[in-house]
Amino acid sequence: MFTFQLQHTDPKSAARAGRIETAHGEIQTPIFMPVGTLGTVKGVHQRELESDIRAQIILGNTYHLYLRPGLEILENAGGLHGFNGWKRPMLTDSGGYQVYSLSAQRKIDEEGVTFRSHIDGSSHTFTPERAIDIQRIIGADIIMAFDECPPYPCDYEYAKNSMELTHRWLDRCVKRMAETGGKYGYEQTLFPIVQGSTYPDLRRKSAETIAAAGQPGNAIGGLSVGEPAEAMYETTDQVCHILPKDKPRYLMGVGTPENILECIALGVDMFDCVLPTRNARHGMLYTSEGIINIKNAKWKDDFSPVDASNPCYASQQYSKAYLRHLMHTKELLGPQIASLHNLSFYLWLVGEARQHIIDGDFASWKEEMVKRVQRRL
Repeated sequence: MFTFQLQHTDPKSAARAGRIETAHGEIQTPIFMPVGTLGTVKGVHQRELESDIRAQIILGNTYHLYLRPGLEILENAGGLHGFNGWKRPMLTDSGGYQVYSLSAQRKIDEEGVTFRSHIDGSSHTFTPERAIDIQRIIGADIIMAFDECPPYPCDYEYAKNSMELTHRWLDRCVKRMAETGGKYGYEQTLFPIVQGSTYPDLRRKSAETIAAAGQPGNAIGGLSVGEPAEAMYETTDQVCHILPKDKPRYLMGVGTPENILECIALGVDMFDCVLPTRNARHGMLYTSEGIINIKNAKWKDDFSPVDASNPCYASQQYSKAYLRHLMHTKELLGPQIASLHNLSFYLWLVGEARQHIIDGDFASWKEEMVKRVQRRL
């Protein structure tokens, strides 16, 4: 089962609050989805994801899970839900972006993509049909259509050809979905992906094509790959005006707290990004008052909580001085605390956005919050 109910809209922006229902539970939007590329959100227990971070949905990655642990193990476990013990909704990327990142080791043609494993150099081929079959075995509630993510910048002709290939691949993904069923007794839902780089006419055509595909939800890809933030916002705004209002919109791989707030205001419902955990491992903490580099000397004798306003246990239990000590001594607990904190902040941020949409004052709250989250403390 997959349904989306639009519950509230902001009177002064395109921000929306909604509710997605999947076979593994409910998702309240707007939502941020922690990234669990290899079947785990790095350094975070499933219990912490539920109780401290309050994640409602997490991501897995088709490319990485296909290589390790492999499809046989995943299928024997009953899919990724059975393998990693996460009982709530999951989404999987099709692997298109990861194959894109292997640009020196891949070959793209009409049939699909042939690439070499980053692990052992072995050769593999992903077709649209194969990407669907793999995601059927992984068992995520929401699976992504196989696409090509063009580099930025790229010339118009490349972007156009890439977009048209993505559209032809989408037809094959839809057909394969109809030919197959979920392996574990519940429905899986396909999201197509809008491409077209930052060329307005290509993005318009792609958004119209994806909307016409009639799938239960839609994604916006090919952004947050190096383009200026303003280009991201302009493209997102354009696409959101075309994609159906009665279906969730997922902006892939975005981004910073201010990116998320601005794109919620443009009508996006779902986000994912590796930034909160990746930056946490390097000592960058996101808070409601700004950004902290916990490795800086100014925190060495600051015994106040990491962030007293963050509802996460780790943010309130440990001091800035203690976390700085852990990071400098390379204790494993340091990146764990920082990851818990950052993910909790991201979920808190989208939760606050949702509440302000419901209350009708999102636009003014967002303007003030964007200023705050950009500050360097």
